[in-house]
Amino acid sequence: MSKFDKEYIKLCRKILSEGKEVENRTGINTIKIPSYTFHFDLEDEFPMLTTKQVFYKNAITEMLWIYQAQSNDVRWLKERGNHIWDEWEIDENGIWKANQMVLEKDGKLVKKDIEKDFGKEWAHTIGTAYGWIVNRYHLVDKLIDKIKNNPNDRRMLMSLWQDEFLDTAVLPSCVWSSEWDVTDGKLNLLVHQRSCDVALGLPFNVTQYATLLSMIAHCTGLKTGTMDWSIKDAHIYVNQIEGIKEQIKREESLEDLKAPTLWLNPEVKNFYKFDNSRELKDIKIIDYKHHGKISFPIAQ
Repeated sequence: MSKFDKEYIKLCRKILSEGKEVENRTGINTIKIPSYTFHFDLEDEFPMLTTKQVFYKNAITEMLWIYQAQSNDVRWLKERGNHIWDEWEIDENGIWKANQMVLEKDGKLVKKDIEKDFGKEWAHTIGTAYGWIVNRYHLVDKLIDKIKNNPNDRRMLMSLWQDEFLDTAVLPSCVWSSEWDVTDGKLNLLVHQRSCDVALGLPFNVTQYATLLSMIAHCTGLKTGTMDWSIKDAHIYVNQIEGIKEQIKREESLEDLKAPTLWLNPEVKNFYKFDNSRELKDIKIIDYKHHGKISFPIAQ
């Protein structure tokens, strides 16, 4: 069993035993704790769950959509068989619709059908979020330049949270910032997550940023170091509880499986040259064994 599995199950147990049930915009209550942290040493292990199947091609192509393609166009993902953003796609008329909890003037949350007109120019996108922000501020280019030319810089960070563009985003970034550091020839990373869907989002996000860290280190001639993960509002939706309990049982009763390894094509030195097709020809997860899929509903 991977070290990430053990720490992940520990978090799940903590939420179920100590968490508080709260309302939220989706209309599906969550069990939450206010904060949590992880520490990963990528020289020791590539963090990926084995107690359930992680669809890593979806995770990695989403990461490349944000940081390499620097796109907010959902069609880019669909072309690669990735449908995780379909629920948030603005339609061809520039309209986004959802059924969510809305805060009324009396302070009560009421479930309503909502409709927001972004304009036709934003059709098929998620608005001014994620890759759009990366592209606007040239975040990746600036980061790589600093790592190569000023590795002791203490201002190496990427922020996807920009107040000016929150109202024109369908969903503001959950994993919203990353801070980077070079120490003793190793590239290290600190990730901040403002809201954490532990069942669905967290396994994806950790695999994504571990891959991103490895790619940036590879392209800047550094070793891969540590990744620290800071969570605010770690939660499990109430309709995910049975699936989480099944995953906890797997830790107790099933065969231990080791974490896989990440392979990056050694011939590719430019971050933008890594293949981002569905095949991910330059990025491979090797020897990934798991205990099967657990289905969790998506809360929009």
